[in-house]
Amino acid sequence: MYSAKLLTPEDYENFEVIYDDFCAKAKTEYNFELDPIDYDGFLDSVEKKIIECIVLYDNHRLVGFLVYTTAISEAIELNLIHCTDSNKYVEHSTELLKKFLELTQDLRKQKIVCYPMLGNQNALIGTIVKLGFQFVGIEVLRFKMHGTNSKELFARARVAELPAGYKVVKWNSRYFNDAVNVIQKSFDKSSDALFDPRFKSISGCRDILYKVVHDIYAKFLPDATSVLLYEDKPVGFSFMNLTNDSIVNIPLVGILDEHQGKGLSTIMLKHSMDEILENRVMSKVTEINTTTETDNLQALRLYKNLGFIEDYNYPQAYMPIG
Repeated sequence: MYSAKLLTPEDYENFEVIYDDFCAKAKTEYNFELDPIDYDGFLDSVEKKIIECIVLYDNHRLVGFLVYTTAISEAIELNLIHCTDSNKYVEHSTELLKKFLELTQDLRKQKIVCYPMLGNQNALIGTIVKLGFQFVGIEVLRFKMHGTNSKELFARARVAELPAGYKVVKWNSRYFNDAVNVIQKSFDKSSDALFDPRFKSISGCRDILYKVVHDIYAKFLPDATSVLLYEDKPVGFSFMNLTNDSIVNIPLVGILDEHQGKGLSTIMLKHSMDEILENRVMSKVTEINTTTETDNLQALRLYKNLGFIEDYNYPQAYMPIG
């Protein structure tokens, strides 16, 4: 007999074992780049309502949990489903998903659900299709500082000459409003807007960029964030941030439509990467990574031209409002 419920203090003693099981498998089975937060930190986040956690009992034995949040963006973010019994993974996950949909029934009338199905979670594709989810394929690309030929490829990258009227400069806070406008126009019709509706509005993009430049998502790197100017007006941006002092991530690259097709995105990114590769402060960085849609051939070519290597892909699931 199954019983799914929100995690409460009465579950803590049994939950610690299953959370430790997840932590041991986070990198190998779920493609986590960094270690998950520790058990006490997880419980603190639950108690502060930063995240919600649903636990599943099978005949009074705790066998799995599902984590979601509404505190980070306008979407309901389903972060993770973990179950200990691999033979019943789909069955147990289905029960957790049903409870999740029950608990979020009213919220889903106003909010999209997004769910990055990392690692073993792609075994649930058939299940969540039946529940009404749709998919976008996401490719993860990495520029490794060691152990690959990324640097050699970068040194030989094909980069166009900067056309007359254009120049690339480093980030300055005075460009914030221009960045909001450029990112909103760049991402409004993108697949990113399917699972993060903030991209569809100026106010939503303002929230995203505020969190990027104020270290909410990770440590912002203003010197490595490039701004493309045309006749001194900002028309493109490539943002960079730093996680755990060792991983640089490219969260956003956007350029206005009328300036595309000239190789300017490559120029911006190279400008950002030059700053990282040549800056002694960045000597601990082990990689630069980013994501793009698996069918965005133009973006894939851009990154691979600069030395990025395709690592793995995963289904980004989303459930439209209602």
